[in-house]
Amino acid sequence: MKVRLLKYTPDPELLCAAAAMTSYKSEATPKLLEKLTVEKARKTIRRVMGYGHTSILEHATFTFGAEGVSRALTHQLVRHRIASYTQQSQRYVAYNTLEYCVTPKSVLEKKNAKKIYEETLRHISDAYQKLLNSGIPKEDARYVLPNAARTNIVITMNARELRHFFNLRCCERSQWEIREMAIEMLKQAKRVAPSIFEDAGPSCVELGYCPEGELKEPTCKIEEIKKKFRAL
Repeated sequence: MKVRLLKYTPDPELLCAAAAMTSYKSEATPKLLEKLTVEKARKTIRRVMGYGHTSILEHATFTFGAEGVSRALTHQLVRHRIASYTQQSQRYVAYNTLEYCVTPKSVLEKKNAKKIYEETLRHISDAYQKLLNSGIPKEDARYVLPNAARTNIVITMNARELRHFFNLRCCERSQWEIREMAIEMLKQAKRVAPSIFEDAGPSCVELGYCPEGELKEPTCKIEEIKKKFRAL
């Protein structure tokens, strides 16, 4: 898996702070933006977000490219609806199941499971190639492809939705692959907009407690998790 922050709103902290100040200042936003320093912007963002006014974050957007993730991951990802996605199409791109698949660590760790997994992928790959060689269009042959199939996807979210995404997908209860991607996205977003994402991460980091209640993993150690994400 490779994750890269491709583009983002220029000076996202300045823009979000200027948007916040627009609501209580008499000056127009362009003038406010001209006078803002990064230090003042960060102070403003922390204060306004502390009041729970997070709508100001919707003015900044972040676009990521994720390469070599599974279709199992993207099926989960697109459930986050306040976002834009462009994904590699199996309708147009021919696919090699044996070369381009994601294998979970749990499968790799067990010899018998790994054998079953690889044999299944081999059968799928053979069937897919036979369908293509029989003249079946790629858009129809793809019906036999597995969730393990690798894909590339472009993801664009505004900062408010991105924080919500991190709440859910950085959590220890989230599926391992999308959790790895979410943590890498957070690392990169934090570098360019620290005041927006400094307390982002699983819900326990932001709220101080686990909203999952009895559903939370018995091994979850909230203080350790909070320390881990604040150090990203």
